Amino acid sequence: MSLKEQITEDMKTAMRAKDAERLGTIRLLLSAMKQKEVDERIELDDVAVVAIVDKLIKQRKDSIAAFEQAARQDLADKEKAEMAVLLAYLPARMSAEEVTAAVQAIVAKLGAKGPGDMGKVMGAVKAQLAGKADMGQVSAAVKAALAG
Repeated sequence: MSLKEQITEDMKTAMRAKDAERLGTIRLLLSAMKQKEVDERIELDDVAVVAIVDKLIKQRKDSIAAFEQAARQDLADKEKAEMAVLLAYLPARMSAEEVTAAVQAIVAKLGAKGPGDMGKVMGAVKAQLAGKADMGQVSAAVKAALAG
């Protein structure tokens, strides 16, 4: 079963269970997926769905930080609940050590040296680690590998 089919099944389950919060988050995700399909006239595969989930989680993290800074814990809690639902659709993440090892292997393979090669390395790393690792963590690992 593809990730897209799994999300649709989870929506039906949430409807039957009358779980309004989970249902709302899943509908939001399905809406973002449908928007991408319509805009680009494509059928989403699992990699593209994971990228959308990643984007939505990043938005939630930004919102949580803003709400907590504004002392709106009620809204921050709502965003945290949505983020928990979205996290279930991501594959297991790589550890920091695995990310560092993968980045170093790619840097060695490309023969990249210095910060000027950051774009070239990030392009290769994104292609290989998309959906498997937090891109903020990956970016930091690339910077460290090119600095050393």
